[in-house]
Amino acid sequence: MGSVSDITGSRGTLPIPPASLAGKRGIIVGIANDSSIAWGCAKAMRACGAELALSYLNDKAKPYVEPLAQSAGASIFLPCNVENPGELEALFAAAAQRWGGIDFLVHSIAFAPYPELQGRVIDCSRDGFLRAMDISCHSFLRMARLAEPLMPRGGCLLTMSYLGADEVIEGYDLMGPVKAALESATRYAAFELGPKGIRVHAISPGPLKTRAARALSHFDDLLSDVEHRAPLRKLVSIDDIGALAAFMASDAAASITGSLLYLDGGYHILG
Repeated sequence: MGSVSDITGSRGTLPIPPASLAGKRGIIVGIANDSSIAWGCAKAMRACGAELALSYLNDKAKPYVEPLAQSAGASIFLPCNVENPGELEALFAAAAQRWGGIDFLVHSIAFAPYPELQGRVIDCSRDGFLRAMDISCHSFLRMARLAEPLMPRGGCLLTMSYLGADEVIEGYDLMGPVKAALESATRYAAFELGPKGIRVHAISPGPLKTRAARALSHFDDLLSDVEHRAPLRKLVSIDDIGALAAFMASDAAASITGSLLYLDGGYHILG
């Protein structure tokens, strides 16, 4: 009898290897603490053999992120606030200098000023809207542009979205239109970079208890609703997201691009 990673058929046993990132190198942006989606991705990708470049937002965040970077054996660890000129470019330049290129990127950052998350979308300020769009959406396009010359043999770009981009989720407010723009940007990037073998995806997890999510109104109600109504009757974890990210960055997903990947226990099918 074959092992749990084998399929046994009439022609013998066909081994099914786990997703491997051995020999691959990538940049992960967005770790704030050990509850961050980006940390779930870093853990899984490192476990699959990848070498990592990780970032932290600022000096205040560094003490929370540095021990995680050390535990993941990060080869590069630099500050990266996408609002600070030059920091994003310096991160990619460090990867280019150390490795010559990269194989994947995980973009897991989103932000909107707190007042914009507590009121109606139509009441949001111009400055608040532009800032949320710049940090949460345009930064992904900037990263894609920086990653392109570092992926001469192809690669994978991943970003994080949410169901509120596609339908109204009470309390998600301004982030709904912002994430909708991000999902559209993902599709266009997949189209434009596909001829170079660069695959682009958005992962849309269910709600998690991350630091950023605590700013949303009605968040506890949303968690309860998903846990009790999703077909699988459970919330997802950062480890679930990391496992999916690792698979999508691997050669096993080499023929997939432009996808919006729901990871929410099936909640998105309820309508």
